[in-house]
Amino acid sequence: MTTTQTTNSRNTGVGGDLTVSRIGYGTMRLSDTPGIPPTEAIVWQPPTPRADAITMLRHAVERGVQLIDTADAYALGGSEELVAEALHPYRDGVVIATKIGMTRPSPAEWVPVGHPAYLRQQAELSLRRLKVERIDLMQLHRIDSEVPLADQIGALRQLQQEGKVRHIGLSEVTVDQLREALRIAPIASVQNWYNLAHREHEAVVDFTAEHGIAFLPFFPIAIGSHATNDSPVAKIASEVGATPAQTALAWLLHRSPNIAPIPGTTSPTHLDENLGALDIALTGEQIARLDAIAEQAESGT
Repeated sequence: MTTTQTTNSRNTGVGGDLTVSRIGYGTMRLSDTPGIPPTEAIVWQPPTPRADAITMLRHAVERGVQLIDTADAYALGGSEELVAEALHPYRDGVVIATKIGMTRPSPAEWVPVGHPAYLRQQAELSLRRLKVERIDLMQLHRIDSEVPLADQIGALRQLQQEGKVRHIGLSEVTVDQLREALRIAPIASVQNWYNLAHREHEAVVDFTAEHGIAFLPFFPIAIGSHATNDSPVAKIASEVGATPAQTALAWLLHRSPNIAPIPGTTSPTHLDENLGALDIALTGEQIARLDAIAEQAESGT
């Protein structure tokens, strides 16, 4: 792992022509599963009460969040509808990212489908639900192993050429998959699971940084022992006057300037706390200690 900076820049680029604040907002938590850990969320029904979710989204934008991430699979399109209800017409500088290529046959199932005709149909539905003529960032939710990657990326490239998609992104990919995709179309972003406790995608972080591709870690705040008030992360947090969650986000921001975490929450207070990570400066020694904590978590020691 290579930590590339010790001070946070507040913005990063997406696709060469978009600039966003480096902490975005992921909408998956705005679902029918309050109180359930994010890794176990069903994400099947739109939220209740709906007014609270709308308030949450508007609060995020008012607080300076510019990257809003959703997906057609979240609440069977309900998440995209919620984003539009809360934020359309979108203010200047707000980037709406969505994902296609994942089906939900039942609340417990997430099944990739990468047939080009299906992807194009889902893009049309996303355009309608989000009330836009062009989607800023269209991401392939998962690669379908049953369909050639060239066909899947080719469908997104066709949408881009038709003016319906501004930039193409990928989710949960390896470096080899990303290399293959780049031979087919420009890739603006990669969205993988990455945080202090889950660092399987170190090589992807480094590859995206080298190639000017935004890296959008989902589940960016490690849960479990890393989030407790007596954890090693909490000790460093106390040194910088922050919470463990803020410190974990600050570590990501220091990891590489192309990283823009997209934490989700249903609480305006927690969102404000997350945004506070932008103001945290970590010393080289503190970053080294956090790196060591991350390496211990990865090895299970």
